[in-house]
Amino acid sequence: MATFNLNINGKVKQVDVDPATPILWVLRDHLQLVGTKYGCGIAQCGACTVHLDGTATRSCMLTVSMVGNSEITTIEGLSEDGSHPVQKAWMEVDVPQCGYRQAGQIMTASALLDKNPNPSDEEIEMAMNGNICRCGTYTRIKKAVKLAANS
Repeated sequence: MATFNLNINGKVKQVDVDPATPILWVLRDHLQLVGTKYGCGIAQCGACTVHLDGTATRSCMLTVSMVGNSEITTIEGLSEDGSHPVQKAWMEVDVPQCGYRQAGQIMTASALLDKNPNPSDEEIEMAMNGNICRCGTYTRIKKAVKLAANS
């Protein structure tokens, strides 16, 4: 075990965990930040996406020892009240069905819009590629990203 001071959602959190522990499990099991979901465990589905220094990152394969001084933002840190433009667009377009992988979708979309505030359809598709939605709401996801970009 080792002690790590992590910058999560703008606050420093101290955890005592095995250095090989994925950030996903640090967030969920040690810090009770359960908005980040476990999907596949091999960084292929996007359910576990968080921001690492503003970049969409799969937390299931990112170990706590790899984080260093980087800033982690989870879905809970995106906005406290659901007022982030992507979260609002998700609700307006009625994207979620089961909702399980939506936090990862929202985190990926918000990272895209932070870097590219007016993405083309192709840029949206490229950025969102690999974020699986088992309910198949891909058309609504693209529409919500465009709506958030225009707000």
